[in-house]
Amino acid sequence: MSNDLKIGVIGIPGKWSTETLADAVQAKTGYRLVIDMSEVTLDLTRMQLMYRGTNLCELDGLIVKKISAEYSPSTLDRLEMLRVAEQQGVRVFSRVESMLRLIDRLSCTITLKNAGIPMPNTCITEDVEQAINTVKQYGEAVFKPLFSTKARGMTLINAKQADSQIRQQVSAFKQANPVMYIQQKLNLSGQDLGLVFLAGNYLGTYARVSQSDAWNTTIHSGGRYAAFEPSSEIIEMATQAQSLFNMDFTTVDVAITDNGPIVFEVSAFGGFRGAKEGCDVDAAALYVEHVLKTIDSHDE
Repeated sequence: MSNDLKIGVIGIPGKWSTETLADAVQAKTGYRLVIDMSEVTLDLTRMQLMYRGTNLCELDGLIVKKISAEYSPSTLDRLEMLRVAEQQGVRVFSRVESMLRLIDRLSCTITLKNAGIPMPNTCITEDVEQAINTVKQYGEAVFKPLFSTKARGMTLINAKQADSQIRQQVSAFKQANPVMYIQQKLNLSGQDLGLVFLAGNYLGTYARVSQSDAWNTTIHSGGRYAAFEPSSEIIEMATQAQSLFNMDFTTVDVAITDNGPIVFEVSAFGGFRGAKEGCDVDAAALYVEHVLKTIDSHDE
């Protein structure tokens, strides 16, 4: 039955994770379609979602590896468009509602905190004076855009600076981010973790290890992937965190701090390269197997 299925991969054409996923789909189904959402047109009169002559609403499934190269409010709009395909019976992986709750950093954080998941001290404010006071309270604070990946747009502000410097940095951040998301900077000992989950099942853990003096460990900032064996406590915490979002595939970002493990976020899409290089998990192949089983069981 799999040979008859038409499953599109939404991602960034030419990028390793997107192409690897498309390769895995093609190997199982003989069908290959990599979709760049910037070229997708939604015709709400005809209820068609068109990409280069293909109506995505006529496919059997859509796997979202990446909705845009960088996150912004327009990322939410691209996801909303996929709801038209869902409504017409196309199975989207992961479900649009689940991804929408994760793209916005604040939405993810509030869901995690409401469930009692350990997280860094966090303050959300639009007030510059309150933001300055928060920096002084935290000692060192990371200002994060509500929509970002790989630490893009984040600003580290130290309370040891002169008040005028703190105010200048806070004001500069607020110009681009009216709602300021502020977290206390923690001692991560040069690494943080990605715990990989498929359909709620734990697959493995990789570490992102800093290779420089950068304050964050992202690969974008020069970090590298490494193997890591987490404690049962960490696995249980991450399992609980991802269970709040009903994702088909995701990674949970965890850090081991001086006060114990904490969760930074749950990913809307999850990382293939970290799984492959850090814990030798072929996430793309396993994900496609899950997709095929899900679609086949739905059709029976």
